[in-house]
Amino acid sequence: MPTVAERVSVVEVQVANLDEKIDDLKADVKEMHDCLDRTGETLSKTLSEMRAESTVQHTQLAGKIKELEKSKDKIMMYGMIGMAFIAGLGWTGQVNIHTIFKFFGI
Repeated sequence: MPTVAERVSVVEVQVANLDEKIDDLKADVKEMHDCLDRTGETLSKTLSEMRAESTVQHTQLAGKIKELEKSKDKIMMYGMIGMAFIAGLGWTGQVNIHTIFKFFGI
């Protein structure tokens, strides 16, 4: 049977080994924490860049849509004015439907 001194020395060795393992774990946790901080900063920076690019693209698309709407409105207005003019001429009896067809080449 081991003596008390032998048992104490075994426990001391085990405690020393535990201290080393705890120090290793602390270092690993610190490395992981630093890695998570870097990842968070990188992710935040990337998201900010993507948001800026998205804002620019949305602004460009909004401008293009506005231009298309203006063109559509202009064409619609000219079409309505033309139809009103033709209807007015037809109503006054100045032009009949055959003259209109000849004008458009139909």
